[in-house]
Amino acid sequence: MSRLIDWLVPFQQWLLWVGAASLLIFTLSLLSLPWLVAQIPEDYFLAKPRHLGDRGIIGLLVKNLIGYGLILAGILMLLLPGQGILTMITGLLLIDYPGKFRLERQIARQPAILKSLNWLRAKAQNSPLRPPIIPST
Repeated sequence: MSRLIDWLVPFQQWLLWVGAASLLIFTLSLLSLPWLVAQIPEDYFLAKPRHLGDRGIIGLLVKNLIGYGLILAGILMLLLPGQGILTMITGLLLIDYPGKFRLERQIARQPAILKSLNWLRAKAQNSPLRPPIIPST
């Protein structure tokens, strides 16, 4: 045990900064979650074509870079203090990849998830999310 502590001593300042950053990211994620959920359009999970919208290519690049950064931070937080899994999920929701909309709809079909999202939206005085339509096979 003392060898481990001796090995960590040179990294003491770095570990302090990483711990502070982890605490800041955790706090920001908890504070921003209700606002982010309130920003989701109520018909978001209904089938409709996706496009860049007003963001354009620069907005898309910035959003994806932030998402990849959060995924990397989440991986680090699995070993360091912080909410690693929550941060990785947030990153996955930001980046664009094939099948993302289908995955989001599958998650939103879970009654407990949809109920929680709508509870956050109700606190923000927003109308509830319309549940995803299950395509007939």
